[in-house]
Amino acid sequence: MAQRLKTDWILFLAVLTMVCFGLVMVYSSSSSVAVLKYHWDSTHFFVRQLGWAVFSFLVLLYCMRRDYRRWNTPKYAFTALGVVVLLLLVVYVTDGGSHRWLRGGPLSLQPSELAKPALALFLAFFLCRRMGAVNDRSTLAPIAISISAMALFVAVADLGTAVVLVLTTFIVIFVAGVDLRYLAICAALGVFLIIAFIAMKPYRLSRVIDFVDKDHALLNKVDPGGHVLAYAHKTASTSDPGYQQKQARIALGSGGFFGAGLMESKQKMLYLPEAHNDFIYAVVGEETGFLGAAALLAGFVVILWRGLRVSLRANDHFGRYLALSVTVCVVVQALINMSVVLDLIPNKGIPLPFISNGGSSLMSTLLLMGMLLSVSENTP
Repeated sequence: MAQRLKTDWILFLAVLTMVCFGLVMVYSSSSSVAVLKYHWDSTHFFVRQLGWAVFSFLVLLYCMRRDYRRWNTPKYAFTALGVVVLLLLVVYVTDGGSHRWLRGGPLSLQPSELAKPALALFLAFFLCRRMGAVNDRSTLAPIAISISAMALFVAVADLGTAVVLVLTTFIVIFVAGVDLRYLAICAALGVFLIIAFIAMKPYRLSRVIDFVDKDHALLNKVDPGGHVLAYAHKTASTSDPGYQQKQARIALGSGGFFGAGLMESKQKMLYLPEAHNDFIYAVVGEETGFLGAAALLAGFVVILWRGLRVSLRANDHFGRYLALSVTVCVVVQALINMSVVLDLIPNKGIPLPFISNGGSSLMSTLLLMGMLLSVSENTP
């Protein structure tokens, strides 16, 4: 007798609500910029995002109706990983400016976003194969080499996404039972690589210095000649590296408890750069107030709750680790984005899942949600 599929409607409706709210906020936060850039077409960014939302939701429905156990093969796990690395290499060569975008006519794709579903598949496949031997070198070495290679390729141009990948891997292998000493080694290596990649890009170093030592008192003692500061400001687009976060705080503060109302944001009028992208949460807080910002955070809490529930109820180890990887990846990215906007951590460009403008990010997020819903659908 065929198994009757059962949809997790709470998770499904939470995802649908988040996507719809994201479309509203993309239009509200981008209309002013669109008018200036695209000949008074205030809907430019909204229309593009709507197109990506429709396509991405079809991807979600397709993955949701597939039996996730079909993906538990080397063909899917290693092919996904290999394709992402190949695309990252192609982008590095073809996009000489930012090394981020694969362009084809009016469309563009950011391959680093595809690294998230590829990571989820690979971790689930490999860990379920090595249950009971997660602390063996034959388990840890392939995971470390594969994830490090992909993260390093991503980090060249997109350090924020690389951090999400590393943190997701760290949390999932911790849950899988990896020994704390190995986790400590991984953490130390991760911190070292993050510091190295921050130092490679002057603007990244400038943001960290501004966050940790705003008046440069400590830096001046360590480097009285000012060489580090001169290097950090070499490619800075503004003399104030913390400008975006300051404007974001103004937006959040002016929203109050109930907000100024949709379309009523003042900071999006070119005061807050990337208002419809990485800093859209500030516009959410300004226009919908504390209530709206808290409701959006609650949406991610619902996704965390349902995702962990799916992981705990899964029938097999592959489904368990796939659901866990997907959930952790989305929630960690959301927390990093919100923390940047709230000025809790140094500025790092990373979109807010479901909400920020960006087709690649939305497609990647809904692909992940489709995979999570597939595990839910196929769990009696």
